[in-house]
Amino acid sequence: MYNDYNIIVAYVIGIIILFLLGKFFSFPMKIAAKLIFNSILGGIIILIINFVGKFLNFSIALNPFTAFIVGTLGVPGVLLIVILKYVFNV
Repeated sequence: MYNDYNIIVAYVIGIIILFLLGKFFSFPMKIAAKLIFNSILGGIIILIINFVGKFLNFSIALNPFTAFIVGTLGVPGVLLIVILKYVFNV
């Protein structure tokens, strides 16, 4: 009878540990998924700016660096890149 309680306690502790590990590993995945989604969205925004900027003789290079900045910072990242483009006139 004593062994049955030990097995039940071991299962409960194992389930709790698996639950905590799942929570521990899911949090960084949420951050990574959000960063990837924002980077893709940033690339689309840069493409739209380039399409509209074609008529105004304005373009932004679409590369992993600019997509990462826009993905990390969001709309302020787009504004930052546009301002830097005008300031440095590159």
